Amino acid sequence: MSKLSQKIAVITGGNSGIGYATAKEMKAQGAEVIITGRSETKVLSAASELGVTGMIADVGNLSHLDELVNQVKERFGKIDILFVNAGVFTPTTIGQVTEEVYDQLMNINLKGAIFTIEKFIPIINDGGAIINLSSVNAYTGSYGTAIYAATKAALNSYTRTASTELAPRKIRVNAVNPGPVSTPIFGKIGMPEEQLEKMTMQLENRIPLKRFGKPEEVAKLVTFLASDDAAFITGAEYNIDGGVAVLS
Repeated sequence: MSKLSQKIAVITGGNSGIGYATAKEMKAQGAEVIITGRSETKVLSAASELGVTGMIADVGNLSHLDELVNQVKERFGKIDILFVNAGVFTPTTIGQVTEEVYDQLMNINLKGAIFTIEKFIPIINDGGAIINLSSVNAYTGSYGTAIYAATKAALNSYTRTASTELAPRKIRVNAVNPGPVSTPIFGKIGMPEEQLEKMTMQLENRIPLKRFGKPEEVAKLVTFLASDDAAFITGAEYNIDGGVAVLS
């Protein structure tokens, strides 16, 4: 039986990685899916591959979010599921943090996530589900992740408060904290190939299960939290990290 039958889901950053895998899984479970992203070419290509609706929006731009919500409302009315997945990662060490990197990470990972929720709240059905993609880095103190981790720790705190404030509408709000997952985000951080391979090996050695996660594994967890099977779960955080947090 399809767990998301007759549900409408919006997935930000849905053209690749975890967002793409989740769109595929939710569609397989019966949902009507809308994916968003900044690149028109990538979003429309992914939407065509998946057989879902693609809409263009930069979550760091509030006017884009307003337009996105208007488009969704005009075409679909209200939604049942919001997966706040869009995010960026730029490794930077203490003493080397620039205002540009700080602003980019805060603008997309925290401000963008918060205002995605704020803008969509009026068109989320009572009894709906919001899932925020956070990171186990919020707790691990991993080298080079100070600002990125701060955005995710703040998002987790926001998740807890949002869950209590939206509870009267029976809207559930939860966070998913992946560890290292094989997604295109690693190829976008600007490291030389040799350095990237070295970092990958170091990360794998820190994971008790000795491998990176798969986007499809995270997608199944997100889809569960979006479904009625998780009807009594809100304000929670789920680590899906191969055991990384246990050793931190």
